[in-house]
Amino acid sequence: MYTKNNIPQELLDAARLISENKLKKAESILRNYLKDYPLDVNAMKLLGDIGVKFRAYKDAGYLLVRALDLSPDYDEARLSYANLLYKRQLPFQALEQIEILLEKDKNNPQYLTLKAVNLALANQHDEALKIFEIIINNKKIKNNQLYLSYGHTLRAIGRLDESIEAYKNAITSKTGFGEAYWSLANLKTYQFTVNDIKDLKNLLSSQDTKMEDYFHLLFALGKAEEDNKNYENSIAAYVKGNTLKSKQVPWDSKKFSRECDELISFFTKEFFDKYVDVGDQNSDPIFVVGLPRSGSTLIEQILSSHSLVEGTTELQNIIALSRKIANKKDSRSKSEYPSALTKVKKEEFRKMGEAYIQNTLDQRVTDKPYFIDKMPNNFIHIGLIHLILPNAKIIDARRNPMDCCFSCYKQLFGSGQGFTYSQNRIGNYYLDYLKIMEHWDKVLPGKVHRILYENMIEDTENQIRELLKFCDLEFEENCLNFYKTKRTVRTPSSEQVRQPIYKKGIGQWQNYEPWLGDLKKTLSILY
Repeated sequence: MYTKNNIPQELLDAARLISENKLKKAESILRNYLKDYPLDVNAMKLLGDIGVKFRAYKDAGYLLVRALDLSPDYDEARLSYANLLYKRQLPFQALEQIEILLEKDKNNPQYLTLKAVNLALANQHDEALKIFEIIINNKKIKNNQLYLSYGHTLRAIGRLDESIEAYKNAITSKTGFGEAYWSLANLKTYQFTVNDIKDLKNLLSSQDTKMEDYFHLLFALGKAEEDNKNYENSIAAYVKGNTLKSKQVPWDSKKFSRECDELISFFTKEFFDKYVDVGDQNSDPIFVVGLPRSGSTLIEQILSSHSLVEGTTELQNIIALSRKIANKKDSRSKSEYPSALTKVKKEEFRKMGEAYIQNTLDQRVTDKPYFIDKMPNNFIHIGLIHLILPNAKIIDARRNPMDCCFSCYKQLFGSGQGFTYSQNRIGNYYLDYLKIMEHWDKVLPGKVHRILYENMIEDTENQIRELLKFCDLEFEENCLNFYKTKRTVRTPSSEQVRQPIYKKGIGQWQNYEPWLGDLKKTLSILY
């Protein structure tokens, strides 16, 4: 380890560039430095931090683990590694690292905050809240990210008024206020006041507002203007917010379409005839797939109101398995998924299914026999799911194309979902979704139960009865009264599914029709 008097100039330069958000330049310096000094853990840690910011989690993990192998007492590297595990949505592994840090410094507010957010991610919200409240009440810390995380946890368990107060406290801390304003907007039920909107506009016009805050503020302003029926002002904010966000979250529509075509070509009826019941026979999982903002949280809330079903969250396990099979070394290397499945021994599919069940146990906090995996993007992996878990139930949540796509377009997602940040992106993604779902219906007839959002709104009881029948569940009245169910909900629809069925979500895109020409053109094939 260095003292402040003998830090190499290269590391000082890299650290300065990182603080200025000039990550590419810092990365170049650190990579060159590590060629000459391959055992320098400080350089590894800095380069690992850059990897986390670039979402290059595999490379970042390697660097941080290597640094800790060489220097187990390097607490800053362990904190970075715990943060990486959190971003990869691996809360239990993150908590192991945090406990090591807390053994040395049990009152460290940074460690405690990271522990709390990981407990919340692990569905242990009550424990998370205890820690948040200790930090806030006892340590008198006023930190934007602390209040934001506290607000998110309160929101997830339905303590709405307190979550609003926490978000407003995040705003008053004067740093990172953009996400706090967006969090209020993302409640979907919060009404911005005249003063709120004035503050939003003032911040947007300030030269001191950072880019990360800027696009959060734009999406928040879009929602505020929408609630006031100022649709032209609203769409102006949404368009600008999406334009900025699309530069941060790249998306290749043609590449995704090719991936769907590869899956369609590979997963034929003949293929499935060769692999009948090769997976684990467990029937615990119920997968809800489709696009975001398609009514999937409503379906989850209805099902998890049943006495035998537990709602979890949008689990990463199936996507992680597909990436493991893909065996990509870097972004330029060719994916081996799904072609590598032909080289897998049949007994391995059963082991994959068993591993999925085992690895999702951490997210199950009750002893109910069935649980829901609500990762919407799993629709492209239905073939893989059927191979490893042939008895799993799969539900496709579908919504009117224009309503669904526009709802995605005006949603600022916490991470990923790069396909939503332009009208062309989301429209083409919807078409690919329809294409591959039609394929699954052909090669796996009856495997997927489809629920149209509009039908659920218009004919709720019959739709719920059919849903429960598909899942081999007896009808229970609680499923009709789903909005009374007390449970954790961590998606943007959390407050909406705590209300009775309502129709105001249908046809909302029509308020914006003059400005949705690109989306209408892309989807015109459907009309």
